[in-house]
Amino acid sequence: MVLWFTTLSVAQAHEVLPSIADMRVVGDRVVFEVRANIESFVAGVNLTETSNTNEAAEAAVYDALRALEPADLQAQFEAFWPQMAERITLSADGITLTPTLDRVIADPVGNVELVRSSIIQFSAELPDGAISVQMGWAPEFGVLVLRQMDVPAPYDGYLVPGAVSDPIILAGSGQASGWGTFIDYIPVGFDHILPKGLDHVLFVLGLFFLSTQLRPLIIQISLFTLAHTITLALAALGFVNVPASIVEPLIAASIVFIAVENIWAKGISPWRPYIIFSFGLLHGLGFASVLQEFGLPGPTFIAALIGFNVGVEIGQLAVIAIIFLCVWQALRIDEGENEVNQGFALYAVLLVIAVALAILNPAGLQAALEGPVWLFAAPLAHVFGLSLLSIQLRDRVDAYRQFVAIPCSLAIAFIGAYWVIERVFL
Repeated sequence: MVLWFTTLSVAQAHEVLPSIADMRVVGDRVVFEVRANIESFVAGVNLTETSNTNEAAEAAVYDALRALEPADLQAQFEAFWPQMAERITLSADGITLTPTLDRVIADPVGNVELVRSSIIQFSAELPDGAISVQMGWAPEFGVLVLRQMDVPAPYDGYLVPGAVSDPIILAGSGQASGWGTFIDYIPVGFDHILPKGLDHVLFVLGLFFLSTQLRPLIIQISLFTLAHTITLALAALGFVNVPASIVEPLIAASIVFIAVENIWAKGISPWRPYIIFSFGLLHGLGFASVLQEFGLPGPTFIAALIGFNVGVEIGQLAVIAIIFLCVWQALRIDEGENEVNQGFALYAVLLVIAVALAILNPAGLQAALEGPVWLFAAPLAHVFGLSLLSIQLRDRVDAYRQFVAIPCSLAIAFIGAYWVIERVFL
């Protein structure tokens, strides 16, 4: 348990952020100005396989680069550039272009526990009469948000690792439709819940473990959704701006409150709906910070905002569905269903599978989860083990609550409390 919550806590630091590239035509050249975490590029961190640089094999090299003064980091990147240039796909009307590094500007050394952004600018000469350009880069460089500048109806794309953009019309008019933008931002929202939104996942689990009855769960999820939708929209539109240094500790504190209340409340208290709504407002501010990192497209801003929010909701429902399936058999037996042998067999198999996944850490699953498999498999193993215990002690009153819901809520509260301390003092 100590190892688990410690890893959960550091998963919030050294987070991998998307790179944002602004593309414009200057004279006879196409120019890309990219704001990115260049330390990860130079260190050789594969950003497709990790969501946190601490988990990468190159973490020590990465941390050393993070501590370099701007001039030294710039020199390191300039030496690395030929390797990066080979992994950039750039063409005009199907003709391959060779990118040239124009400049690199590294931000000053700040808090080495936070991601440092730098600017790299590269360009290529366009063939005479070029109409369109396509751009992309190797999967190891991670997500790229590509924005066209200084033209009417500009292109704005979210490129998953390794993807190449559609042809971008140099004169403009390549702007994505509202529907296309809506669809593109759904996976962005989902990804912020599963697998990256561990704090939001724990909050949703806290809502689930209060009661397995449908009505309390619907009330809680509906209030939380309404609230975070409001502040997500207000913050993304620029009407509200609260520093992350305030929002993040409060989000952690909200996890503690919800989990602790689960321990002594058997149903929705008179004040819980108001508390959940207030906490939803906080979480909406946390979601908005993610959208600000991506730089939402102007003309299709509303479509992107709605798509992101839909993705968040799908992610939350996926969390509820997964945990419900995990405890469903234990719940049925607690309610008097005579399926004891079936329950023992099911949870024994699931426990073995979860432990095996945690130990073996399959590469494919690790890439899908963007982090160590055991970070997710170990909690599931605990849930399966607790479910076995509740079946074994099924004659006790509220066995499921005593041996599954309350211990899980205690673990959630413990992690949330650690996050509060970490985000305020560490």
